[in-house]
Amino acid sequence: MSILLNSATKVAVHGIANRYAAGQLANMVAAGTNVVAGVGLGMQGEFHQAIPLFDTMAQAEQATGANAALLFVTAQHALAAVLESLDAGMKLVVCAAEHVPLHDALVAVNRAREQGAWLIGPNTLGMAVPGQGMLGALAPNFLRPGAVGIISRSGSLTANTLRHVALEGLGQSACVHIGGDYVCGRNPGEYAELFEADEQTKVIAYCGEVGGTKEYDLAIRMSRISKPVVAMIVGRSAPREKRLGHAGALVLSDRDTAHAKREALAAVGVHLANDLPQLARLCKTLSSISKSSTATGTRESA
Repeated sequence: MSILLNSATKVAVHGIANRYAAGQLANMVAAGTNVVAGVGLGMQGEFHQAIPLFDTMAQAEQATGANAALLFVTAQHALAAVLESLDAGMKLVVCAAEHVPLHDALVAVNRAREQGAWLIGPNTLGMAVPGQGMLGALAPNFLRPGAVGIISRSGSLTANTLRHVALEGLGQSACVHIGGDYVCGRNPGEYAELFEADEQTKVIAYCGEVGGTKEYDLAIRMSRISKPVVAMIVGRSAPREKRLGHAGALVLSDRDTAHAKREALAAVGVHLANDLPQLARLCKTLSSISKSSTATGTRESA
């Protein structure tokens, strides 16, 4: 079992021939991703690394049966590419672009929800299901099948979480970088619910940060999560009103702080880690123990 992506998923890549996409394509194919089409205006009938190219996502879907889209387009073209993918019937859309205008992101997110599709991003490294496939630019050397479901707001934290989990001898059921912007396709609690229903996942690891309400969404949904959840919230020393890289990582009130978010998560039984090595050790301990017998609050148990 897997979440959102498996080896049978047929992927169309918009912007497949640009420099960044070309650098990721080999890793995706090596990870088992079934890339069936590329999309780029004026490319109909051509091939890129033996992959057929089409002018539109609709043409790609009609010719190949593609049901997932990976978008390597610029920020100003992101909304059009997302809407085109959704209109072509794609149920999984990964939008890598950074600096997508807020209004464009809101339109894209709302349209995806209306159509029952999962939009990952904008501003995402993507997702991977080890042994099944990868969409985006995650570190392939640290991907291995296992029992840890990883959700992260930060691209660099996603890569480093994969590394530390691997160093503990653990693998992942799936890994998702939900996106670093203030608005993203789905909230972490929704991914946690997918992992809850996934038989392979034994423990859920979440990497959050200051700003926004995403961690509170996870806290609210914890009443429906029976599996152990380990969380690390970065930015404990973040100054107010200073954006920390991501558009959404901005402390404007007490509720935006790492301290407040840690308290909210601890109150609903989430295990808190202060750094990635501790998070990985907790995952190792908790992956074989039920949440009901171990959820004791904020202290490391490994």
